[in-house]
Amino acid sequence: MYYKFSGFTQKLTGSPPTAAYSPQGLKPGVPAESPTMIFATPTKVVSEAGSTVEYLGASKVHEFQRLFQSQESVPIHLKRGLPDRLLYRTTMALTVGGALYCLVALYMASQPSNK
Repeated sequence: MYYKFSGFTQKLTGSPPTAAYSPQGLKPGVPAESPTMIFATPTKVVSEAGSTVEYLGASKVHEFQRLFQSQESVPIHLKRGLPDRLLYRTTMALTVGGALYCLVALYMASQPSNK
């Protein structure tokens, strides 16, 4: 049996399958004509593409696995060298600066105003 939410009784009620899968009276419709093409060249259909897969570039997964799984004393978030160090230090500086700013703002808010 199929069920549908009744807006009148606020409960589930029995209904035919078509009403249960089309809530609130919305019926799937088939457009009378196909929509106009947006692009100048048509796209490939899955059946036309065949079993070949085209990649945009070489996969770097093996290179990253070798890099990140190597046994070194460097932390994982710094293994890629200079860009990682710059990003890490910038993040730490912003974090410390934000914490200091919050403490200063709390101190200023806790002081009574002079009138």
